[in-house]
Amino acid sequence: MRTRAKSGFRQPSKNLHVTALSPVPLSVRSALTDPNWRGAMEEEFQALTTNNTWTLVPRPPHANVVTGKWIFRHKLNSDGTLDRYKARWVLRGFTQRPGVDFDETFSPVVKPATIRTVLSLALSNNWPIHQLDVKNAFLHGTLSETVFCSQPSGFVDATHPDHVCRLNKSLYGLKQAPRTWYSCFASYLQKLGFLEAKSDTSLFIYRWDSGTGYLLLYVDDIVLTASSATLLRQLITALQASFPMMDLGPLQHFLGIAVTRSPSGMMLSQRQYALDLLERAGMTACKPCTTPVDTQAKLSSDGAPVADPTLYRSLVGALQYLTFTRPDLAYAVQQVCLHMHDPREPHLTAVKRILRYLQGTTDLGLLLGCTPSSALTVYTDTDWAGCPNTRRSTSGYAVFLGDNLISWSSKRQQTVSRSSAEPEYRAVANGVAEASWLRQLLQELHHPPQRTTLVYCDNVSAVYLSSNPVQHQRTKHIEIDLHFVWERVAAGVVRVLHVPTSSQFADLFTKGLPSSMFMEFRSSMNVRCTGVPTAGDVK
Repeated sequence: MRTRAKSGFRQPSKNLHVTALSPVPLSVRSALTDPNWRGAMEEEFQALTTNNTWTLVPRPPHANVVTGKWIFRHKLNSDGTLDRYKARWVLRGFTQRPGVDFDETFSPVVKPATIRTVLSLALSNNWPIHQLDVKNAFLHGTLSETVFCSQPSGFVDATHPDHVCRLNKSLYGLKQAPRTWYSCFASYLQKLGFLEAKSDTSLFIYRWDSGTGYLLLYVDDIVLTASSATLLRQLITALQASFPMMDLGPLQHFLGIAVTRSPSGMMLSQRQYALDLLERAGMTACKPCTTPVDTQAKLSSDGAPVADPTLYRSLVGALQYLTFTRPDLAYAVQQVCLHMHDPREPHLTAVKRILRYLQGTTDLGLLLGCTPSSALTVYTDTDWAGCPNTRRSTSGYAVFLGDNLISWSSKRQQTVSRSSAEPEYRAVANGVAEASWLRQLLQELHHPPQRTTLVYCDNVSAVYLSSNPVQHQRTKHIEIDLHFVWERVAAGVVRVLHVPTSSQFADLFTKGLPSSMFMEFRSSMNVRCTGVPTAGDVK
């Protein structure tokens, strides 16, 4: 029996065009006979040899030789059209041995909230924002371990076919590759006068006289903004002096996010990513729905196991990345993420509903406006004992910098609460913690908040507890959260106030809402249609 399009998955067609979501299934032999792919392979091999990435040596006895493979991808523009062919020689890191081929592997990446904060400040000050692309970024990291790898397929040295490559520099696929690249690039930035932010170690701040610059690093993708076009050009020139770096001009496409700047602000959209995801799920012709989740109780662990758990996990993982610009999806995605270890049919139905909602809202994105205010405002909420299996609560918060939404969260709490005030207060503590971190971040960015952060909660008991150390016997189990908030309130950093439920925007992150309220709150979060002009746009 055929599955109806509006509610079920179709198996993706074997003839689907290749997207940025997955590599091109191509053999090395076929690639070498295709001029486009062969040219891409030769370009990659030339970059490896020019960079002195390895030295050919006889294979040492008992040495662990890491194997590799060619990965082929179509690099796409923001509108989904083909940009170029990309071939990359990638090592199979799973064949490395801990303590022999690698040791430390951790490498920081910039936080989404940091990106939105920096973009918001740059917009408010009318700073130019550029994107930089580092060619073969991972090849610049110097290895501290001795690593041997096989010669690239199709480019084996004819005079020494049995030799192996002793790596001088890092290479894609190695477990320590991101770490070595980050260390190399961060060290150079510090020589140029950049300071590594303590709030986010992938944010680098340049301050000289009256000029200021911010650099955001996400692996090998770089966003650079400065207080003047002259300073921006000087910083780019200094970076290009040591790294093969291409200035892609004003920020337009970053981490799969389309960026559109206008006089009224900047629109962040993942429309093409959403379309690719729908196509991957075989739901491009499904019937749209108005909300991503219904107003009923939370998902339980009941129901028959899904036939293909891998597909479920793949789609849910892809949906997680959509929440970068779509806070309206955060709660629904959080709910289906809770069951990735053992997905059931009701959970799959919930994923289908999210995709149906996505089908009708692919044009939505997050608008960052030119707001002059640097004040932080936080909305926190919780849904008491909402989980039908564990009776744990779901809490959420939304943090605004001026009028711009820069941080949000939807998360199930770790403990069971015995009264409605407990989870509400824990949600307040989470919101205060995020606000404290953002205040520190703004301080390092030389834009400190000029007034107390307002935290809005719709629970009167939680508001009262935030400034009054009372009911000690009934609140001992949340004493750490109590003291944390009391301390911030006493210092004048935050102030917890009551807000009516009808104006509690954080409801969007804790429960399913009726369509009218959902759309109202979604609009309040600055989630707008990318094709609709906003106030201040030049027609």
